Amino acid sequence: MSPHEQRQTSRSERLRLAVERDGARCVWCGRAFGPLVPPTREHLVPRVKGGPSWLENEVPACRRCNAERGHRGVVEWLEECERRGWRPDEVAITRSLDALLEAITERGGQRRARAYVAAQQRRVRRRASRPARDA
Repeated sequence: MSPHEQRQTSRSERLRLAVERDGARCVWCGRAFGPLVPPTREHLVPRVKGGPSWLENEVPACRRCNAERGHRGVVEWLEECERRGWRPDEVAITRSLDALLEAITERGGQRRARAYVAAQQRRVRRRASRPARDA
């Protein structure tokens, strides 16, 4: 999809594409979407921290997770989800962070978001390299 097409994609279409890409479940808590749990667009890099409204920066999340995460970092919220006994989709989240950094590199700009994404990627990789904790 060209940058011009990206800008022309509506919010509802980006949500549909994110659900199609990542599955019909909240990436944070794993709840299936349906009439009682509608999907929302969750920005991995929050808008207030320079995150663009691009498909690469959006993952499907339930309203509860989207609201409770607020402006917390990706890894901070991943760890909170695990403390709550949820199973976040770390593969989808990592894939989206990688795609976002690639999109920023291709399209340019997004100076604040670029630094934020790079820091979150480092933290996710550091997390992945740690030995698993016993529950």
